[in-house]
Amino acid sequence: MSPLGLAILAIVALSVMGLPIGVAMITGSVIYLAMSGQDMSLAAEQVLNGLNGSYVLLAVPLFIVSAGLMNAGTMTDRLLRFCNLLVGRFRGGLGHVNVVQSVIFAGMSGSAIADAAGSGKLVIDMMRRGGAYPASYAAAITAATAVIGPIIPPSIPMVLYALISDASIGYLFLGGVVPGLLMALAQMGINAWMARRHGFPIAERVPLREVPRLTWDALPALLMPVILLGGIYGGVMTPTEAAAVAAAYALAVAALLYRSLPAREAYRTILDSARATASIGMLIAGALALNYVVASENVPATVRGILAGYDLEPWQFLLAVNLILLVLGCLLEGSTILLVIVPVLIPTAQALGIDMVHFGVVVVVNIMIGLVTPPYGLLLFIVAKLADCPLGAVVRDALPFIAAMIAALGLITFVPELVLWLPRLLGYQG
Repeated sequence: MSPLGLAILAIVALSVMGLPIGVAMITGSVIYLAMSGQDMSLAAEQVLNGLNGSYVLLAVPLFIVSAGLMNAGTMTDRLLRFCNLLVGRFRGGLGHVNVVQSVIFAGMSGSAIADAAGSGKLVIDMMRRGGAYPASYAAAITAATAVIGPIIPPSIPMVLYALISDASIGYLFLGGVVPGLLMALAQMGINAWMARRHGFPIAERVPLREVPRLTWDALPALLMPVILLGGIYGGVMTPTEAAAVAAAYALAVAALLYRSLPAREAYRTILDSARATASIGMLIAGALALNYVVASENVPATVRGILAGYDLEPWQFLLAVNLILLVLGCLLEGSTILLVIVPVLIPTAQALGIDMVHFGVVVVVNIMIGLVTPPYGLLLFIVAKLADCPLGAVVRDALPFIAAMIAALGLITFVPELVLWLPRLLGYQG
């Protein structure tokens, strides 16, 4: 067996045995270097150079911290009450609240898992109160709406895509705005249909006199995406600096303004964020080492040559990419797909003249849909546990939302202007 074959076999075997995928990729890379007669310290060199030389990666832990601080304080509670004020009056209103709060929260955290684990528990409890909604439906729509988080900026997956593609983070963030809103509209459409079909209740109207108070309470939280995106696109700060501002702002609002962040809770939040960052960091380290192996074997050029033999049109290639990523999303963790599989596809996309911002948004949307597709579907496991209901029931109720998201993905894929209109409006030349 070739060194590359042994490395892949080792990675698969170690992952099946339960070893973290990042460690498995590093081990497989070391095996490749040993079998091919290269210096095994090259693996460490690639990891250190990749992690220390990438300024954009600093945004990842900072966005994780900001999401944790928002969940630890009362920012999420206030946002939910404000969302209920906006859309709670319609039939299936709490389902619409679920979607709208995810859109707003998306402008703060950049993480689907943070959205589901943070605001998810609160909104599920709201929907289940008094038996208004089945637990499985509340969990399913919560998983589906959490997908919006990393599509609307800021976005941790887009930061990682920028790392491997050299695409502009700022324009990637802009490119995700319209697709994210399109996904939200698709989910609200499904919720409205389900509400009429099952006779979900209309929430009690918020008294008019409460409107100023609820709006004022939520205003500091609502200002965060305005500050972040205004700072980035106004040229005041880079996306990485914006992540630091997000963390500092969340801490200031939760601890000083709302006074809802005890020292013990702040410590626990920082600790949890450090653990999450270490987990992602190990995965990135493994991907950096493995990408050296892939580059050494000239795999991207080989894949490009194979696909060139089929004389694919750009739309055919994008369709194939969607199918591949949707299938892989059922089986693999999203960051693994992004850091290991996508770099192999990028050279072919570039050779076909596909815009890298458009391609990046399509990739990220695919990976996010993978978070709610069985059997892996990490978000499904999280919300099923939060709602304390069987996973099978959650999957059943999530299927209409998954279908709507795939339809939205088709539009995003084959109508590039949905992605590129806003970046071009603000100066993108691609």
